[in-house]
Amino acid sequence: MQLAYIPYQLELKHPFAIAKFSRTSTPVMLIRLTYENIDGYGEASMVPYMGETVETAIAFLNKVDWKRFIYPFDFEDIIAYLDDIDKGQPAIKAAIDIALNDIKGKITRTPCYQIYGADPLKMPLTSYTIGIDTPEVIREKVADASGFKVLKIKLGRDNDKELINTIRSVSNLPLYIDANQGWADKAQAIDMIYWLHDQGALLIEQPMDKNDIEGNAWLTGRSPIPILADEAVQRLADIDAIKGAYHGINVKLMKSGGMYEAHQMILKARASGMKVLIGCMSETSCATLAGIALAPLCNWSDLDGPSLTKNNPFKAPEINAGRYQLNDLPGLGLQEIPATLFTSS
Repeated sequence: MQLAYIPYQLELKHPFAIAKFSRTSTPVMLIRLTYENIDGYGEASMVPYMGETVETAIAFLNKVDWKRFIYPFDFEDIIAYLDDIDKGQPAIKAAIDIALNDIKGKITRTPCYQIYGADPLKMPLTSYTIGIDTPEVIREKVADASGFKVLKIKLGRDNDKELINTIRSVSNLPLYIDANQGWADKAQAIDMIYWLHDQGALLIEQPMDKNDIEGNAWLTGRSPIPILADEAVQRLADIDAIKGAYHGINVKLMKSGGMYEAHQMILKARASGMKVLIGCMSETSCATLAGIALAPLCNWSDLDGPSLTKNNPFKAPEINAGRYQLNDLPGLGLQEIPATLFTSS
């Protein structure tokens, strides 16, 4: 197994603000693993609040014994090995997992979605995310969402209703809501949830602090729409602790450590009677295609990374009537890979 990698700064079309911070770009690490002349591609999107950086990613990659990875890949053993190196660093682990899944698909001449048993006919609509901003910029962002059939709205500040009213002045699309732990008073939160329901909201992610199990459970028991855990659930082991406190979970490959564990999370959540939204960070087509391969196994999808960025180095996945179209290329199906993108480490 040979490794090549390149740090890449992914530029956003608009400044991206949520309840507690704002940014204009996201550092990512793109990797290429070569196994018996077959290339597999992976990506780590390292949003600042998760604590990973280009430096930590390189340090992690330098600790990996690449000779351990022999086909057929035992992903359960691989994840355990990577966790032994460092309990954290889920994004760079995801890059490795995604690249190995890409290689597996190419060896077997099978698209990744088939490997995980996903039915393309069950592909959910994917949403277009709109961060907190001024009314003028909000309207620009809504205009950029042409082709999408659902908008995902970041809330959690004191102008939430103003933001929603601005969107409703230019769009009647259904809404996914992400409060990013921004609501502190549960009585005010349930009033807001009912108001959002009347405004066309279909679900709400992480309304209150992730550590406030009781408060989130109180909302879940009273909400007219599904309440989903986001920051409260990152890895498979987190699901047991939140059962009963939410209607469902948001699964992100950059938090789960990749496709294999994300799939395990989806299966466990569904077996527990919970619904699943598959989401993303700011990502190129590489990580987005990995999420798309699992999306038909989920209730909802928020995989809009390439649509929010200005310098995606790969061909963007095809969207038709608000749904991604899976191609039958083996592995991820990543296309138009620049020949000069990677430099050997």
